[in-house]
Amino acid sequence: MNSSEIRKKFLEFFKEKGHAIISSASLVPAETDPTALFTTAGMQPLVPYLLGADHPGGNRVANIQKCVRTVDIDEVGDSKHLTFFEMMGNWSFGDPASSDGIGAAGYFKKEAIEWSWEFLTAQKWLGLDKNRLAVSVFEGDNDAPFDKESFDLWKKLGMSEKKIAKLPKKNNWWGPAGQIGPCGPDTEMFYWTGDADRIPDSFNDDNDLWVEIWNDVFMQYNKGEDGKYYPLKQKNVDTGMGLERIAMIMQGKTNVYETDLFQPIINKINSLGHSMSKSVRIIADHIKASVFIIGDEVAPSNIGRGYILRRLIRRVIRHGKQIGVEGEFLKNIAQPVFEIYKEFYPELLTKKEMILDTINEEEKRFNKTLEKGLKKFEAMSQRGDISGKDAFILFSTYGFPLEMTIELAKENRLKVDLKVFNEELEKHQDASRTASAGMFKGGLADAGEKTTKYHTATHLLHKALKIVLDESVMQKGSNITTERLRFDFSWPEKMTKEQIEKVEEIVNEKIKENLPVSWQEMDLDDAKKSGAIGLFGHKYETKVKVYTVGNPASPSLGGQNKYFSKEICLGPHANSTGELGRFKIIKEEAVSSGVRRIKAVLE
Repeated sequence: MNSSEIRKKFLEFFKEKGHAIISSASLVPAETDPTALFTTAGMQPLVPYLLGADHPGGNRVANIQKCVRTVDIDEVGDSKHLTFFEMMGNWSFGDPASSDGIGAAGYFKKEAIEWSWEFLTAQKWLGLDKNRLAVSVFEGDNDAPFDKESFDLWKKLGMSEKKIAKLPKKNNWWGPAGQIGPCGPDTEMFYWTGDADRIPDSFNDDNDLWVEIWNDVFMQYNKGEDGKYYPLKQKNVDTGMGLERIAMIMQGKTNVYETDLFQPIINKINSLGHSMSKSVRIIADHIKASVFIIGDEVAPSNIGRGYILRRLIRRVIRHGKQIGVEGEFLKNIAQPVFEIYKEFYPELLTKKEMILDTINEEEKRFNKTLEKGLKKFEAMSQRGDISGKDAFILFSTYGFPLEMTIELAKENRLKVDLKVFNEELEKHQDASRTASAGMFKGGLADAGEKTTKYHTATHLLHKALKIVLDESVMQKGSNITTERLRFDFSWPEKMTKEQIEKVEEIVNEKIKENLPVSWQEMDLDDAKKSGAIGLFGHKYETKVKVYTVGNPASPSLGGQNKYFSKEICLGPHANSTGELGRFKIIKEEAVSSGVRRIKAVLE
């Protein structure tokens, strides 16, 4: 079964179960999760609805979400780890006891587990061998009891008790996202990928031939500030099944790189005269991730998500050189990505030229950096053995993999201080994990009063920039903490002192007028016709929330405009602008070519 058929079957199955099918969100998180660099999980764009907001599609939704994770980047190239992947998931926003009657009623453990089993084993759907399946459930501890309900449900479906592993929190518990908030047990499904005549009678998650394919999370608790766990009023279901892993199983392969989602790319790489190796797999994964990230309008840079993109592209180039590829080759090996995904992500084709040009420019830039790096190494080698800090400078600044530095050192009969290098690398990786994945952990818990005010202020700032600079100004990203807001926007030059002061003046004027902030749900086309603006290529649902600052009764609007600002957004927002306090811009700076950044506070 090819990947396209798996996608279609998954969505068809859950549509039959009363789910609204929604589109994948952008890899660039919406403002509701301002702390994340990328969308790392299917549930991430749905945080507001897990917290109780009404979803336009009702209480049951399903989709296939494109994701990027870099926390396991060193594992990429093995049988199952990837940077870019697609997560198939279904959600229930509230079980029947907590649902409010919008659309189909929510559901909880019984339906989620029974449907997972049906989709995996029924011949109409995936038709997997039941004997090759095993599951795990939460064993219970001092915080929460053994998940007997899930255990009994699996038994009722015919699963042998020996294949239902009872595992601790580190294996079968999700959340909370921060120190406090929604959390709960999960049940994970595994498939035996070894020989059919060697399937173990029991299961305890200790054999790599058992591959996790699906995870059903049951958010039924709320961790309080006292560290205790209390029953959650709105109980949610959040599931995730990796397309690449299930494609590997359905296609009878031993690793994800042998599936139809990778083979065309690998064949292109091998057409350059190279056989399958870990480097080839890394190249295939990273070029795919780069295409999708650029497709969501991220440009290579030295900070944030732009830095992650730059790192991926440069790793492709380095591994290409390791397997002997000569000259510029990235545009060539990127071509199959568009063909593989043209049916499910047609927007890639519309941006193909831009994506390939961006990749090619970055390749040219790095080839020049490599030359500078070699000169830097020569200067370092004049001092004797290569220190760990110098080796790390070559790695982080010039993109030299450690192996290249070691090889160059050997040629010069020098040693490299690996201990200090690894210490420096560990510091760097800890920072990267915080930036690329750990930062996401603030998403569910970070909807407090201060961040809500800052979020609302970004709407005023966005509109003020359009008034002072030009209507073409568009938001390119944001980051909000309890201390300040950071707002990236498209503009080709440094703002003048007068322009900054004028923007401040407009924002504070609207705060002083205490304009109401309201929202309305409407069709996407109607939202656009109403004058609402959207953000940096974000892919919205057919129904959206439109937040408006101001109304016809506002005296400052002079009867000409019915609002000051109108944006497609999920929230959260203050009830009125008067709640915000005084707005002050503390810094305006460049981010990358054509993108500026404002940092501001509310006093």
